Amino acid sequence: MGIFDRIVLLLTGLVAIYMISFFLKRQKNEKTAGRHNFHYIISFLVLLVAGLLLIIFGWDALGNNFVAVVAGLIPFALATGLVCEYSTEKAKGFVVLMVIGLILIAVTRYASGMDTLAKIVYPVFHAIAGLTIFFLPIFLVKAHRVKSQFIWVTVGGTLIGLGGIALAFLTAGKQLLFFSPEFVLMILAPLLFVMALCYAYGFTKGDK
Repeated sequence: MGIFDRIVLLLTGLVAIYMISFFLKRQKNEKTAGRHNFHYIISFLVLLVAGLLLIIFGWDALGNNFVAVVAGLIPFALATGLVCEYSTEKAKGFVVLMVIGLILIAVTRYASGMDTLAKIVYPVFHAIAGLTIFFLPIFLVKAHRVKSQFIWVTVGGTLIGLGGIALAFLTAGKQLLFFSPEFVLMILAPLLFVMALCYAYGFTKGDK
């Protein structure tokens, strides 16, 4: 990992710190308080920690099972926060689903002889979280429940979804289109930074 990637990851961490502060302030306000804020905070806290680990250990950290499992908390917690805030009737079921997904990912990562199951579990649950982050803001904007700027949450979800899918293919020993290992590592740090900016803009400017 070069100095450019480390600087970009550091900037991503600063955006994550800003968003953690933003949701903490929302939690202190009676009108915007709720457990969804804690899900958002977990997502950005994990993003911060993951970025710092990458800065310290380089791209080799991506091959660590613990980092791979914990990184799943970013889309899982973010998607759960959206459902808990804007689709409360489905919140309990979605939380259970995401917890089951995280447990299965952890088990298949650490248990031997479960490589085939891991190749199924990882993309399926990440797809559920990713599609939630993609579609829910679109529906909310169309229903005028949020401002139009909230659509940037969808943009951020799309960016990290592409990166996640590419990484999943590489982990499985395959290549998605032109996403070679060299290309994925070249764009990953800027992708995380732009994603964080999209989320920050969407959440701070799009909420009514």
